Amino acid sequence: MRLLLVSDTHLPKRAKRLPEQLLAELPHADVVFHAGDWVDTATLDLLRSRSRRLIGVYGNNDGPALRARLPEVAYAELDGLRFAVVHETGPAQGREARCAARFPDLDVLVFGHSHIPWDTTTPTGLRLLNPGSPTDRRRRPHCTYLTATLADGALTDVTLHRLPER
Repeated sequence: MRLLLVSDTHLPKRAKRLPEQLLAELPHADVVFHAGDWVDTATLDLLRSRSRRLIGVYGNNDGPALRARLPEVAYAELDGLRFAVVHETGPAQGREARCAARFPDLDVLVFGHSHIPWDTTTPTGLRLLNPGSPTDRRRRPHCTYLTATLADGALTDVTLHRLPER
């Protein structure tokens, strides 16, 4: 199973549209995760229409229209692994301990907010993944997103994709 992880698209404030490289990934993804800060409903509609399965949440910049259609936290079990998606996890310092305490029954937590890619595993075994942002690199050299493979109950080939400068 191929996974596509994205967050913080901030359309149309940070970009007019999603990058073509990211859009080209959609037909190859079995599951698309979006960790919030869509900003517009058009991006939600686009990803829903082009994704086999979309698991998304709202973020702090998402207004009433998105909050009415998306949860704050989304859960899914895929190939025996327990996933959740949430927008904010707080400051980087102490993130692993906070997330392990808040989500003790998960295998993978996808989150956003910082626009900074993150891939760590807590002492309890919880994998924390932040794909960064495909439209707003903030303090990073590149805009980014993640892909991964899920097979036989294992998450493998987690790859950070750097997008070309716009």
